[in-house]
Amino acid sequence: MTATAPWHRALADLLARSHRMPPDDLTTAVDAVLAPLGVTVTIYLVDVEQGGLRPLPGAGRPAPEALPIDTSLAGRAFTQLEMHAGQGPPPRLWVPVVDGTDRLGLLEVFAPAGVDLADPSLREGCRLTAGMIGHLVTSKAPYGDGLHRARRSRPMDVSAELLWQLLPPLTFATGEVTVSALLEPCYEVGGDAFDYALNGSSIALAILDGVGHGLPAVLTTSVALAATRAARRASGDLTATVEAADAAIRGEWRDGRFVTGVFAELDLREGLLRYVNAGHPPPLLLRGGRTVGALEGGRRLPLGLSGDRQEVAQVRIEPGDRLLLHTDGVTEARDATGEMFGLGRLADLAERHILSGLPTPETLRRLGRAVGDHRGGPLRDDATLLLVEWSPEAAARLEP
Repeated sequence: MTATAPWHRALADLLARSHRMPPDDLTTAVDAVLAPLGVTVTIYLVDVEQGGLRPLPGAGRPAPEALPIDTSLAGRAFTQLEMHAGQGPPPRLWVPVVDGTDRLGLLEVFAPAGVDLADPSLREGCRLTAGMIGHLVTSKAPYGDGLHRARRSRPMDVSAELLWQLLPPLTFATGEVTVSALLEPCYEVGGDAFDYALNGSSIALAILDGVGHGLPAVLTTSVALAATRAARRASGDLTATVEAADAAIRGEWRDGRFVTGVFAELDLREGLLRYVNAGHPPPLLLRGGRTVGALEGGRRLPLGLSGDRQEVAQVRIEPGDRLLLHTDGVTEARDATGEMFGLGRLADLAERHILSGLPTPETLRRLGRAVGDHRGGPLRDDATLLLVEWSPEAAARLEP
């Protein structure tokens, strides 16, 4: 019998329980399957604004306080996607929880007395358990409100509730490409959104910004997002996808509303990036950790303002390159003196974080923090970022 066999039995038990497990019973089920090992855990989920780690309540024990990401050992484990041992008392392991490569939170693991926290079988068992919990959090969340509520520090308005249900996970990776996104503010949103989809060797990318604020802007963006997905899933090419969104907005409203956006397809075999820019800030191309420049081609009017056929621009990118898409809420965020955050500051900070070797989602989280710090208060406009890294090394950094 291998040293990890008891952990495998616990995971098999958890999987068997999961088929008819209510979302609110996750902590109870995890406690039950780990009890024979003498192990206890607390599950923490990252809050929507990615500033803290919030505990899931457990049966029969008080919930601990939420943990800050930026000033705690637990936060370091989360941001670096690395397991860390805390000396206590009592000693514990902090284990990242991911679903695939999407960061969801942490496990705080207390091992039986006398067990070495460096023991490979313990660490492997914890890693496998955290992975299973990550999958269960994602798969069970749609069936109840508890897991959503646990990640919120305050109520969400209607526009934010609608938008977050439409967006894909914040991070996705294969062995050769990583896509990560960030959208702020989280609880009252305007018309920003992002999308991506991997189909064979091609990945579709989009970042959108609907005119206005609140629910009207989100409704316009939602129609554009749904139209592009419908066209894409009907095997439409990039031109057909953008035209579908344009037609959907013009067909639904006559009041001059529109959506700006960048829509792109990246061929991962040849490195060919094809893109259309509908009145949106141009993406930045970074190579070797340095900004090469902005992609200025493929220009057309915003969606909803013209049915003219657009030109599709293309550029050849290289392995290791990064593409940073953003909305104007990032570069136009102003401090108390009226100074804008600016494209130069965005490029400089992106270069610094990339050169430090941070995982892709952590690069974006820190960029978002920098925008908020510059603003010195709540953002008045959405600030959305989408970072694509065509790099096996970047993908490997997302594995705990």
